[in-house]
Amino acid sequence: MPTASGDSPEYVEAFHDALRDRAETSVLWLFAREQRDLRRLVLAQDVVYVGGGSTANLLAVWRTHGLPEILAEAADNGTVLAGISAGMNCWFEASVTDSFGPDLAPLHDGLGFVPGSACPHYDGEELRASTYRDLVANGFPSGYAADDGCGLLFEDGRLVDVVSSRIGADGYRVEVTESGVTETPLEATFLGVPPSHRPEATAGYSEPPSSSETLS
Repeated sequence: MPTASGDSPEYVEAFHDALRDRAETSVLWLFAREQRDLRRLVLAQDVVYVGGGSTANLLAVWRTHGLPEILAEAADNGTVLAGISAGMNCWFEASVTDSFGPDLAPLHDGLGFVPGSACPHYDGEELRASTYRDLVANGFPSGYAADDGCGLLFEDGRLVDVVSSRIGADGYRVEVTESGVTETPLEATFLGVPPSHRPEATAGYSEPPSSSETLS
């Protein structure tokens, strides 16, 4: 679901390329409507993946098309709801976003499938962590933050696992306690192959330059 990026064709192409030969993929278009029955399409999926972009715009467009109710029905039927950046924010009651301009700001009207608040890009953007902690200190709902490369797994609104695609990427529980705002690290299980165990980790090997993609 590339709604947050305005159904960017480049985003959709990258999605198909990443999952080529791994999964049967389809796209829910909302800006150039190609599907007549959104409910039928969503309920047919094993996984719904939401891309990054504007959280506020995503929520507004989804509500216009009645998607929150459809997604809730899909979740009740066992569909996995996932995503990065805006695709993390949207499932929570509240979140930290740059949807309203260059400065980070609170968003209070998420879908609420997961209680509390969310903050992606915790280590990926300079002001994310400090902004989130300040917001929570001033009454914003407590919640969860994720470094780029970290994934938080929830079942029935409860955190059950923390995993990562990058060594050192972790999650955090951020909440108000008697001593003030507390940030509790949630160490992630690395799902990749450690560098020392990769086939290329041999004498004389020089790894070619490559691009990286973040997940939060």
